[in-house]
Amino acid sequence: MSATTEPTELLSPSLLAKLERLELVSRKVFKGRMKGERRSKRKGESVEFADFRNYVPGDDLRLIDWNLYARLDQLFLKLFQEEQDLHIYALIDCSESMNFSEPSKLHVAKQLAAAIGYIGLCRADRVSVQALGSQGRSAPVLRGRGGLWQLLQYVDSIESGDNLSLHDGIKDFSLRNSGTGVVVLISDLMDKDGFDSALRMLIGRRMDVYVMHVLSPEEIDPPLQGDRRLIDSEDGDETEITINAFVLKKYQETLESFIGSIKSFCSRRSISYLPVRTDQGVEDVMTRYLRERGVVR
Repeated sequence: MSATTEPTELLSPSLLAKLERLELVSRKVFKGRMKGERRSKRKGESVEFADFRNYVPGDDLRLIDWNLYARLDQLFLKLFQEEQDLHIYALIDCSESMNFSEPSKLHVAKQLAAAIGYIGLCRADRVSVQALGSQGRSAPVLRGRGGLWQLLQYVDSIESGDNLSLHDGIKDFSLRNSGTGVVVLISDLMDKDGFDSALRMLIGRRMDVYVMHVLSPEEIDPPLQGDRRLIDSEDGDETEITINAFVLKKYQETLESFIGSIKSFCSRRSISYLPVRTDQGVEDVMTRYLRERGVVR
């Protein structure tokens, strides 16, 4: 796919312009590797004044406040607020269950991940958008707006089919990436082995964790009636079922219980839980919904 068509496939030019004005909110302070555009608790040498301290031999003479010396006859050093970069990870679940609906959950997840990645690039953060599983091993680590095309090329290449569990996907990611920072997991969380052990691994890494739970309208309110054969897209399990009002009611109760368990798990562990419907539109999610939830500003 040519570079000229990639933005319209994942991020439109108008959305890119809006993303440039946004910043991903981090609720924790991390030690960055390079200077960026985020405030740090450390004192450094940026342009914004923070404090004074007494001069000690060996300090940089250029940082002495000579005006203060003239008034007090004492040497004081000017300290400035140091700005640091942040490591932003966006993790895409590309299991076969994500390849459902139109647009597919996977396509929406790729759009969201690319948008989050571009926000980080515009803020000089270190950005790594990765698919969970083997496809994640070729994911680039990028910094600066010039990395947009490489980001889009990688995200566009992600395909469904890596049917490993969330636990194994997050474990593989954790073994390959030693840094801390903000991690956004974008998934339908439909895993027979559950989601809790995967999220616990991210918490154990002292990450600032966001979960974007992507579901389609058909999953939230199935437009089905009559006799059906249901086939699990990931392991091929089949079951025959007659869908009627009673079954649909039980399905809704089960879905509500499932979502409730995720919300409760995340709330108890300071994880931001963000439900997203595939029919919301990525521009609305990024510029309105996430701003209202305090995820971007």
